[in-house]
Amino acid sequence: MHNRNQQTEIASSANARVVSRRDVLQRAVAAAGTIAALPGVGLGEEATSTRCTLGFSTYGMKSLKTEQAIDAIAEIGFDAIEIAVRPDWESAPANMPPKRRTAIRKQLFEKQLRLSSLMEHLEPSHDDRVHRKHLDRLSQVFELAEAWQPNQKPLVQTTLGGGHWDKRRTFYVDRVGDWLATAKEHEIVLAVKPHRGGGMSRPSEAAWLIQQLGNSPNLRMVYDYSHYAFRDMPLNETVATALPYTAHVALKDVRQRDGKVDFLLPGATGNVDFPNLFRQFYTGGYRGDMNCEVSGMVWGKPGYQPIESARQCYAWMSQAMQQANVPRV
Repeated sequence: MHNRNQQTEIASSANARVVSRRDVLQRAVAAAGTIAALPGVGLGEEATSTRCTLGFSTYGMKSLKTEQAIDAIAEIGFDAIEIAVRPDWESAPANMPPKRRTAIRKQLFEKQLRLSSLMEHLEPSHDDRVHRKHLDRLSQVFELAEAWQPNQKPLVQTTLGGGHWDKRRTFYVDRVGDWLATAKEHEIVLAVKPHRGGGMSRPSEAAWLIQQLGNSPNLRMVYDYSHYAFRDMPLNETVATALPYTAHVALKDVRQRDGKVDFLLPGATGNVDFPNLFRQFYTGGYRGDMNCEVSGMVWGKPGYQPIESARQCYAWMSQAMQQANVPRV
């Protein structure tokens, strides 16, 4: 459905538009003269309340250092970035001494990239000792979020592991309730992600969990339609359920072959109506990040090229946002 000439044309057109936008922002930065002069890596509250961002997650760039990924994502033309901070990644809090944290904060500002999210991966534990370690781990991630973008703190997202919803939902209320208390202390949004095959796999389940914990603005959900496709869960219905609680939208494509589901780059198959998805979220009041996420099913394959894959995501998703008439910062 896509050919190379169309992709090149889309990417060139979109990049030209973003470079122009970025030139204006850079002149504003020069006039301000200091990082502190502009909130949240140069994106003011008014801009983020009327427009969305198109972002890319470093989850798809594990082979690159964070600093290299930031440069590449900005050069391609993305407005925002999600940084994966799991313990086994080089961008984990333990690998971020104060000097490096400061340098990355400055880099994000200079590149005019909004840090929309940090990606964690915690599975609630019945073991109280492990649970306490999880709370400490979350605190370290929250502190990293504060160091990188103190005036417009990124959310922190996580899935909740496997299991069966009916058996685990009250357990989730207990454990995620403690996570939420820690998030409140740091004034950070914790966003839980329904995951195909996980103990929490539907938007309605995440909505129930959020409601059980008081519908706190510090606890929201991540919407990712790739986890609902081919499950008799129409896109329109999942958006309607998730919209009041969604703080982050992750973008992946999906296909089904021989009864098995594969994740692909967003826009690769046409199985997800991304313009419709964007339009519905924007019309419904969502003003957050539309973030391209490359699945481990993709980046784990031999020969994977992270920067080229990011360029392809940008070409397809920037076109989809234009088709949906969703304005970007």
